[in-house]
Amino acid sequence: MRFLFILLAIFFSLGCARVQVGGTKEPIKMDISMRLDIYQHVQKDIDEIESIVSGSGENKKAADQQSLLGVLVSVAYAQGGLSPEVEQAALRRKDRLAELSSWQAKGVIGENKNALVEIRNPQGADSSVSQIVDAENADRMIIYASIANKNGTSVEEIQKLYAERLQAGAPSGTPIEAADSVWEVK
Repeated sequence: MRFLFILLAIFFSLGCARVQVGGTKEPIKMDISMRLDIYQHVQKDIDEIESIVSGSGENKKAADQQSLLGVLVSVAYAQGGLSPEVEQAALRRKDRLAELSSWQAKGVIGENKNALVEIRNPQGADSSVSQIVDAENADRMIIYASIANKNGTSVEEIQKLYAERLQAGAPSGTPIEAADSVWEVK
């Protein structure tokens, strides 16, 4: 019986397959690209800023502060909200909105693909137009840089998203630059 047991043990041990796992001597290289979609966060910031510029944000704030819940919610959002610098830039934009819209409707000023205003018809402009354009673009760049920094993206990406919003809201008669650099009148 002992002999049979030894014979079976030898048979089973020889019958077992040996598997060797061998790897390459080169390290495994992986190229993983990941894009964080910040579209919703940026759109929320754009909506908040444009509501300040258009004046629709003031009524909402007053209504929210009538209830205790509105006060608590606004305090909670304040931590991730707009910086004072951005709010001031938005308020300056609000102050010049009527005059800017007037020049846009006349076709003198246009909205370019970089979400900046540009003089398109210098013959129809007076000397104050270039000052308005420069001030507006300076405030817009403050806003774009802040949103880009807040959301960890480039200013150029913010400008693309903001251009869509501003061009859609521009008055009729405004020259608008499409993404392919072709100017059209809205």
